Amino acid sequence: MNKNMGNTDKMIRLAIAAIIVALYFANVISGTVAVVLLIVGVVMALTSLVGFCPLYPLLGINTCKKK
Repeated sequence: MNKNMGNTDKMIRLAIAAIIVALYFANVISGTVAVVLLIVGVVMALTSLVGFCPLYPLLGINTCKKK
């Protein structure tokens, strides 16, 4: 599994995940929407920590700088 995410991509994903969690705990989002967004947030956080997004190879995207 090669890394296919650059640092900017990782930071954006972590920021979005943090915003989703903050909205949930501030009771701005609730119900089914909250559960779906929390799942999306967890996936975004995990992919940014690992540095690999499984959809990127399918779409031909690579934001990681070449070494």
